[in-house]
Amino acid sequence: MRLVIAAGIALFAFISYMMKSDINEITGENQIVALTEQQEIALGLQALPTIMSRHHGEHPDQMAQANVDRVGNRLLQNLNQSLQKAGRQNPYQFDFHLLNDDQVINAFALPGGQIFITAALYQQLESEGQLAGVLGHEIGHVLSRHGAQQMAKQELTQGLAGAAGVAGGDINSARMAQMVGSLVNMKYGRSDELESDRWGVKLLVMSGYDPYAMIGVMDILKRSAGAGRQPEIFSTHPDPGNRIERIKDYIQRTFPSGLPNDLEP
Repeated sequence: MRLVIAAGIALFAFISYMMKSDINEITGENQIVALTEQQEIALGLQALPTIMSRHHGEHPDQMAQANVDRVGNRLLQNLNQSLQKAGRQNPYQFDFHLLNDDQVINAFALPGGQIFITAALYQQLESEGQLAGVLGHEIGHVLSRHGAQQMAKQELTQGLAGAAGVAGGDINSARMAQMVGSLVNMKYGRSDELESDRWGVKLLVMSGYDPYAMIGVMDILKRSAGAGRQPEIFSTHPDPGNRIERIKDYIQRTFPSGLPNDLEP
């Protein structure tokens, strides 16, 4: 009997996973995701206080925060113009946060459009283009709905809703609590990171930045790793040395005749 029940639960989990198919409004691709766009936004906002607490809140330097906002919004403005020309739209309302954490070198995104960069990473960046590269990469995670994809996979393998039901608690509340916990420690796969690197290249060029600035970011991360303690960003992103050649190759394949003139570094 236990085997029959187990098989039934496994079948239900698999069918539920396959039924989570949705069209990405930005890319037009069919994806298996655990959340709608509005649910992604709501979940990101719910996880926001946890992130802020972990990284000591917003940075007090309002000029630095304004700079992050300006560069991030420049990327978004050009993205939205490009999407409008293609007959698509961006369903997300992005917010950019400079975290008051001068120890942890990291940048990350929550589903729905909450983007974070720590002061420890921000202070090491050498140009506006490098900041744009960091933010563009994290925007790419949101646009590609990587978080919602990861959660769909987690639901398949862990049976979150079923476990909550067996425990006798409220399924929706337990499911949301578990998702928030997963968000805080989310690690994307190699293919997700490379896809976000490609988004970073595209967003930089359409916004007037030199995409090779992303190589500079990777060099900064490599130097930081050599200085002692491994940067926290390595816990959620692949080794930068493995990404540099992929980024260069993508730039060269996308712009075989050369990059546009007058790009900012």
